[in-house]
Amino acid sequence: MKSNLITRSGHDKLVAELKQLWHEERPEITKKVNWAASLGDRSENADYQYNKQLLRKIDRRVRYLGKRLEELKIVDYSPEQEGKVYFGAWVDIENE
Repeated sequence: MKSNLITRSGHDKLVAELKQLWHEERPEITKKVNWAASLGDRSENADYQYNKQLLRKIDRRVRYLGKRLEELKIVDYSPEQEGKVYFGAWVDIENE
């Protein structure tokens, strides 16, 4: 079972990955797929097949991140949690 809790920094990393995939990598790969498709026979076109596979991989990751980000709950530290164990806390265990 996946946890729906995440730290602010973890959430920011997922959002950054989603933006990078959607706004940078996907448009670049889409151009490569269109270029390779314009060369003709797609069945024996290694560039087309490779980039089409890469595009599917990117789309799968984008869908996963989009769904996952909707489900996640960000857990932030607040001063009233001082002295308590909570999600994302660093704890030192000492012998009595």
